[in-house]
Amino acid sequence: MPASTVADLLTLPRIATPDPTTTRSRTVRSVTTAPRGIEGEGFPVRRAFAGVSVAELDPFLHMDQMGEVEYAPGEPKGTPWHPHRGFETVTYMIDGQMQHSDSNGGGGLIGGGDTQWMTAGSGILHIETPPESLVASGGLFHGFQLWVNLPAHNKFAAPRYQDIASSHVALLSSADGGALIRLIAGEIGGHRGPGSTHTPITLIHATLHPGATLTLPWRPDYNALVYALGGHGTVGTDHRPLRDGQLAVLGDGDSLSVAAGGHQDARHADGVDVLILGGQPIREPVAMYGPFVMNTREELVQAFEDYQAGRLGVIPAGRLPHVGS
Repeated sequence: MPASTVADLLTLPRIATPDPTTTRSRTVRSVTTAPRGIEGEGFPVRRAFAGVSVAELDPFLHMDQMGEVEYAPGEPKGTPWHPHRGFETVTYMIDGQMQHSDSNGGGGLIGGGDTQWMTAGSGILHIETPPESLVASGGLFHGFQLWVNLPAHNKFAAPRYQDIASSHVALLSSADGGALIRLIAGEIGGHRGPGSTHTPITLIHATLHPGATLTLPWRPDYNALVYALGGHGTVGTDHRPLRDGQLAVLGDGDSLSVAAGGHQDARHADGVDVLILGGQPIREPVAMYGPFVMNTREELVQAFEDYQAGRLGVIPAGRLPHVGS
C-alpha cells in the first residue's frame, strides 16, 4: 500500500456521485491485456498500452507498469543514462524507491506514493536507479511510468522537473467512503491535483474496497482509460470484467464507473488498485522512435543528430549515455 493513504476515508472530502439522469456514463470500447517485458538494465514491466491505437490513447503515448516484484538482495535494477525529447515522463512509485538524476539538474529520491514529473521538452538526459539501500536489502518494487505527449508548440519547451511528494497528492473519497482517490494531476469535482501539465490531463490512483463502486464525473472532451494495477472488478456501465494488467478504453460520456469484485485474493485483500487517466487529445501527427516523440520523421532525425552532437545535455564524466526507452 502506498504512503498516500488514511486510516478513515470518511474524514476526506467526498466526490459526489454524478446524477445518472443528467449524465451519460461511458461504456467500454476495448479491454486489452498488457504483455510482459524487460526494461532498462533488466527490471520487469508490463506494457500497459500494447495493442491500443495512438488515436485512442492521445494525448498519452506509452505506459509501463514496473513490477510488482519482490527483489532479493542485489537484484534491484534501473536504467542507464538515456535521452528524451518532445514529451513528458511521469513516474509514480507505489512500493519501493527509485533515484532520478538528469542533465538539467533535476532529480531526487521517489518512494511510496511520490511522483516524479519530468518535461523533456527540447531535450534532456536522465538516469533512473534504485538507491544503494534497496539494492542491498531487496524488497517490494512497484510503480508505473507514463509518457504524455506535448503539442508541436511545446516540443521545444525548456526541460523542467517536478517532485510531487505523496503528502501533496489530493486525497479524496467516493461518496459512500468505499474508495480512496489519489488525485495526482487534473481536476475532479472541484478538487485539483498538484501536477502541473503542459497538456491538459487528469491522473488518478484509486483503491476500491472489495465490493465498492466508484463513479466519477469526467470531462466529455477528454478520453478515458482505466488500468488495473492489482485485483479484479468491472468497468463501465456494461460491467466489463477487468483484472490486474488489463487496460479498458472507454467511449464518450461525462462520467465513468469502476467496481471492485467482492472477493479478492489475499494479496489484494485491501481492495482493487486502478489508474484512471484521461486528457484532451492533441490530434497532431506522431513520429515516435525510441526515446524521441516528434511530429515528423525529419524532426526525429534532427533529434538523433542533436543527441549525438551533445546538444541534449551533458552527463557526469565517466558515465556513458545510452539510447533507450
